[in-house]
Amino acid sequence: MSEPVALGHVDSVDDELDIESRYKPPPEKSIEQILEADKEDESLRKYKETLLGEAKTGGIIVDPNDPRKVIVKKLALCVQDRPDMELDLTSDLSQLKKQTFVIKEGVSYKIRIDFIVQREIVHGLKYVQKTYRLGVPVDKMTHMVGSYPPKKEIQSYTTPAEDAPSGVMARGSYSVSSLFTDDDKHEHLKWEWTFDIKKDWKE
Repeated sequence: MSEPVALGHVDSVDDELDIESRYKPPPEKSIEQILEADKEDESLRKYKETLLGEAKTGGIIVDPNDPRKVIVKKLALCVQDRPDMELDLTSDLSQLKKQTFVIKEGVSYKIRIDFIVQREIVHGLKYVQKTYRLGVPVDKMTHMVGSYPPKKEIQSYTTPAEDAPSGVMARGSYSVSSLFTDDDKHEHLKWEWTFDIKKDWKE
């Protein structure tokens, strides 16, 4: 039986647990608390007001019918000189597995997440992706997305470039479990999708 093909960096469970046990997220602060802190420092006050933009005037609500602070809109697989391959994350998530991305082996790609932050600042957003082949985990990556103020506009995070595996043994179907979470382990969205590694784009 062949060994599973790693997509770049498999984190050991022990290392991950050790990192999480040592990392203590800072306490959440409201927009008002952030503006009140160090308010005697004029330059810092102006910087924070610029950073927060419209959010300093009150909670921005993009969708009043959605109680979430983070609304994840889209995942895009981005390859230079090719149109982005996109998943609509506002529709029926159970149907996403039927939409399979085809990736040419060895190509460099990035993943972009589009999302809306409303109501309050979100702290320590993280994108966690686990990849499986034939039910066997072959890769896990965690990207620190950061903290974001509420905005009416869509905000985005793009991962660093990854190289798709190549070679005969790497070709085939992969399933992916994606999670958009934060320091406080709020699951803003969890979804599954699939991609195929092939010798060429048109194969």
